[in-house]
Amino acid sequence: MDENLKRTPLHQSHLALKARMVPFGGWDMPVQYTGVIQEHQAVREHAGMFDVSHMGEFRFKGPDALNFLQGITPNDVSKLKPGRAQYNMLPSNQGGLIDDIYIYCIQPDEYLMVVNASNIDKDFAHIQSLLKGDLEFSNESDQWGLIAVQGPKAEEILQPHIDTDLGKKKKNSVFFAQLLGFNVMLARTGYTGEDGFEVFIKAEQAPQIWEKLLELGITPAGLGARDTLRLEAGFPLYGHEFNDTLTPLATHYGWVIKDKDFYGKAALTGQPTLRKLVGLTLEKVPAREGYPVKAAGEVVGMVTSGTLSPSLKKPIAMAYVDVAALDQNLTVEVRGKDAAAQVVELPFLSK
Repeated sequence: MDENLKRTPLHQSHLALKARMVPFGGWDMPVQYTGVIQEHQAVREHAGMFDVSHMGEFRFKGPDALNFLQGITPNDVSKLKPGRAQYNMLPSNQGGLIDDIYIYCIQPDEYLMVVNASNIDKDFAHIQSLLKGDLEFSNESDQWGLIAVQGPKAEEILQPHIDTDLGKKKKNSVFFAQLLGFNVMLARTGYTGEDGFEVFIKAEQAPQIWEKLLELGITPAGLGARDTLRLEAGFPLYGHEFNDTLTPLATHYGWVIKDKDFYGKAALTGQPTLRKLVGLTLEKVPAREGYPVKAAGEVVGMVTSGTLSPSLKKPIAMAYVDVAALDQNLTVEVRGKDAAAQVVELPFLSK
């Protein structure tokens, strides 16, 4: 492997399972273990688990933590009570996003922010440059292991091994518990479109709890299944559907942008929405990132993500398309040939 790639605390666990490893956002990560479709189906029908320890964790603590977070994000952080989590964003000053994030309210005046792996250093520098008020801000990314247990059977499988009634924990709950003998923080969150929990644990304990979760019959799943699952669920991926200059108002995530003051608001809300992020389905051939979308032979958009959906058994894609062309017959240029594409509402698969 490339010695410059970072490794999660579970790296040796992946090698022991003979996972196929690939570079991802500067990390050496498992793309699959037994196969993408098998891992995908396990998550949709039973339960799978992902190593997401490459994600970053920042802590904000102090009397001004809430006001500061309110000023750098577009969602309303004041709505968060202790034990609740919220999807949010870090706007740039170029009309787009520096990152999309999750914020967890641990207790009054204390918040944990989870950021995308490839953006940890960029996000930290951005927040540091805006820092003001009476609060402590720290990067705890190296201290955490993070395992996402996802699927319709996740609660049923974990319940006998935890000292908390999981049935009482709603979506976006965050709480401390003892799981399989380990002190952990759990959040009822995920990136698959299925129910499940993200397990925060001390980095050095991650391999032990990973082994115990395997013993419960939970299928290990890699980046390949994570991508097909999130695409079916219509979840954007930073660097594909979001970047520094694309306004999230052109996506189905415009609901995150609340009517309040925040860094980057003028640039983000001030640009006309000439393109819209849409879902596309094709008949046979998968559309991949960067493929042109056409109407009457003219390029009117670009595919941002695409795959062959294991659940729907047909090609699906997300693409930015000119608003003016959305009522026309669209095609996607796949290897020099135009394939008919149908615009559909996101998500492709709803639960």
